[in-house]
This record gives sequence, C-alpha cells and structure tokens, in this order.
Amino acid sequence: MSKRRLKFWGWGYEDQTLSEIQARQIAERISALTGLSPEGYVPPPKLSEIELSTPRLTPPCALESICSTSAYDRAAHTYGKSYPDYIRAYERDFSTAPDIVAFPETENQIIQLLDWADGAGAAVIPFGCGSTVVGGIEPVVGGGFRGALTIDMRRMAKVLEIDPTARAARIQAGALGPDLERQLKPSGLTLRHFPQSFEFSTLGGWIATRSGGHFATLYNHIDDLVESLRMIAPAGTVESRRLPGSGAGPSPDRLMIGSEGSLGIITEAWMRLHQKPTFRASSAARFTSFETATKAVRAIAQAGLWPSNCRLVDAEETKLAGAGDGSFHMVVLGFESSDHPVDAWMDRALECVRDLGGEFDTAGERDTTADAWRKAFITAPFKREGLISCGLMHDTFETSITWERLADFHVKVKTATEEVIQRTTGKPGHVSCRFTHAYTDGCAPYFTLHAQPTPGQEVCQWTEIKTAASDMLMREGGTITHHHAVGRDHMPWYSGQQPALIGDALAAVKDRLDPKGMLNPGVIVPLR
Repeated sequence: MSKRRLKFWGWGYEDQTLSEIQARQIAERISALTGLSPEGYVPPPKLSEIELSTPRLTPPCALESICSTSAYDRAAHTYGKSYPDYIRAYERDFSTAPDIVAFPETENQIIQLLDWADGAGAAVIPFGCGSTVVGGIEPVVGGGFRGALTIDMRRMAKVLEIDPTARAARIQAGALGPDLERQLKPSGLTLRHFPQSFEFSTLGGWIATRSGGHFATLYNHIDDLVESLRMIAPAGTVESRRLPGSGAGPSPDRLMIGSEGSLGIITEAWMRLHQKPTFRASSAARFTSFETATKAVRAIAQAGLWPSNCRLVDAEETKLAGAGDGSFHMVVLGFESSDHPVDAWMDRALECVRDLGGEFDTAGERDTTADAWRKAFITAPFKREGLISCGLMHDTFETSITWERLADFHVKVKTATEEVIQRTTGKPGHVSCRFTHAYTDGCAPYFTLHAQPTPGQEVCQWTEIKTAASDMLMREGGTITHHHAVGRDHMPWYSGQQPALIGDALAAVKDRLDPKGMLNPGVIVPLR
C-alpha cells in the first residue's frame, strides 16, 4: 500500500483536497454571510505543473542516503500555510524551493549536515511539518549563500523515556502531535498541548515558535510544559539541566524556546505531562453585548478557576462557524480533571456568566453549541483552501492586550482592518474576532478577515492589509504575535517591539552559536 502523503502545497493529506464542487459550496456560504463575491475557480497545483530550478548544491556521499532533491520534497518544503504562500503555490511559483532536503535520524547526522553546509556556503532551514503562517520556513535567505538546505526533523520522532513519578517524558523534536500522544498513551499520561495545527506540527516546531495550545488558561503556551531542552548549533551542543524550576540566572531554556531555528536545531526535550482527564464539563454562554461578554471572561479568569477552555467568539464569527445566527456573542467554557469532578467549577463559572446577564444551555444541552464551534475550528484550514480557490481572501492575525485597554483596542484594530480592506480592494471586507486565551491581566484577541482581492493583485493587497493591521496592533500597545511566531512576515514589527539593546545582545548570541549566520537567516535576528 502506498503511504499517505501530505499535500506539497497546502494543509493536510492529498486525499483531503476539496473538490471544485466542495470549494464552491464553501465560498457560496461565506458569500451569503459576508456579501463578498467569489471569483471563478482556480484548481490547486499539480506536481507535474511545477518547474523547479536545478539544485545548486550536491550532498556529500556520506549524507546522500538521508538527502533528497526530488520535486515533491523540494516543493513540499518551499512554503508554509500563510495566505501569500497559498497564492504563490496556486500561481505554480516555487522559485524559492530549497536545493536539498535532508531527513536526519540521529544527532550525529545533524552535526554532519551542519558541518557540510558550513563548508558548502549553504543556508540551513530547520523544518518541523511546515504549518507556519508567518513565513518561518521559506528559504528566502539573501544573497550571501550558495544555496539552501532544509533539515526535516520528522524521522527523529520517538518518545525516548518516560518518568511516571515526575510525570515527564524525554521526546525527540520531530514527533508529530498524534504520534507523540500515541506513544504516551500506554503510560496514561498526556502532553495535552493541542494547537489547531496539532495533527500537522511537531514538538520541536511548538517549542521553536512558542506555540499556544489547548488550554485557554493556566497552561497556555508550550513554555509552561518544557522541563529541559537539547539543541545542536553550528558552534556546538547546548543542553539545559532538567529541573522543576531554577533561579540560577537567565534561563537557557527561554533562550531556545521561541528561537525559530535561528540559534540551533532543537533535537529533544523533557516535557511535563498530565494524567489523562476523566472528568469533563462544557458549556456555551450567550451575550448580546461584546463588552459584557468580555467582562465575563475576565471574571472567570480572575476567579482562579483555570478552565481548559474559556474563549469569547463574537457574533460574526459564531455565524460564520454555524454556531449561531449572529444575534449573540458566545463564551465557550470547558473544565477537565483526572482527579475530581469539575461540576462545581463549571457552576461557579456559570454564576459569573449569570451575574453579567449571560444565558447558557441547560446541563443536557451544554455541549451542542460548543461542539458546533469546535468542529468549525478544526475544519477551518481545509475550508480556507476552498475560499482561496474561489478568489476570496481569508486570513487571521492575533495579539494580546491588557484588560483595561481592550475595549478601545478591539474597536480600533477592527475598524482599521475594515478600512484598509475597503481602500485596498475597493470592496467592503469582513472582520471578526475571538479570544483564544485568557489571563488574569488580559486576553489574546484573534482576528479573522475575509476580503475580495483583485485577481493578480492578491499578494500586494494582502501586504497592504497586513501592514495596516500590524501597525495598529503596535500603535495601540499590543504584541505583533501571541502564538503565531515571528517568522519573516513579522520581523519589521518584532524588531520595533523588542528593546534595541536586547536585539543587539541576541545578535551577539547568534554570532556565537551560529558564526556564519546560516541558520534560518532573517528570522528573529535581522539579515546582516
């Protein structure tokens, strides 16, 4: 039997590609809800339609068995999953494809690859599964290199060791989410880190990009789950000590977490685990006022209840997801535990909802609305491909902001994005918002936009919209990214958000770990 293969151009497996009929149905539904008009249909690219340049590099004989220059491998490692990535893929433009893709199985092979790349003058792009939406893995490396080598980590995917006493495991960085959980299952333990990209992303990718996962409160980020790390850099190996906590100076873990492959290649990590939950409760509350719904999320976050799910979805987004008719804003709530029933925690959260005038389903009906939104959330990346095929722009951007600034921030960002869509495309756009994570001091607003770009001008118009929205995020005190990472797309704003002296210090660290600057050039540390 042939092995199930990932799309070289998009999200998921090849057998998950939407038909033209399915794509048109999705586009027509969004058109009816937003007023946007689909523009024909462009089929996804076929590998036979892609012309790739001749590789500029040749791997040495000793590494030839783990290296590939096949059309599929080079094309599949060209782009992530951002909107401009899709547009260029649909235009059959894979001009930035890496010259070689390597699939190491050991740390020693990674060291050999880095040594060879050093001598060959090659840039090196660390790669998990390519789910980045911020240009984090495209080999756009400037003119200082003879070619580009992508190192795909997915053959280093084992759970190497489990410590049931401390509830931790040593796991290789190339483990995909489902495979990681499958290997942990016999122990009764789980990482419980479920980003939207869970099925198509790796542990190393989560750590390198400071991924945000399933828990909307308390265990929000992968940072919270890292116990220690191991990383291979051109200058040597870095390994932190496995500890539950330490006050010994700046944390080496924190330096590696979020480094996005610019300082070294994360090869394995000791990760904190949880007992699998056996007690669960979920509900969905409805509010007629976005501001009041916001107050409810804040009250729950500050009550110390630590729900696993606490997300506000505005009326427009609930309508797009099929979880509402657009007449109410929804707060999705969930609690889970491996130790005790969670009904008391849910009852207290719903008391906060009731105090602020919210309505919610009865116990027997609680899962219905929340499940509808959850299903729409999981299938969104596939539906997005259908919209793009039919000429509609679908994109997202996320941030975080403290509670006292949220009301003005939300209005200004939403308004600025709608205005730039109108100005750029000549047609009204559609912008919705949800909170992906909630903290005691603030939240993470996540904006979704739909627009009708001019055919042939998609990337240019997207750039204008992205720039205006990002400028507003920064001007109003938010962060350029909460969990989507920096990549290449966010570098202009990240450089402005970062204190200048810290940027200089980080550049000095890169010079020490990666003297020739060959690791993911232009990401986290600007190109020289």
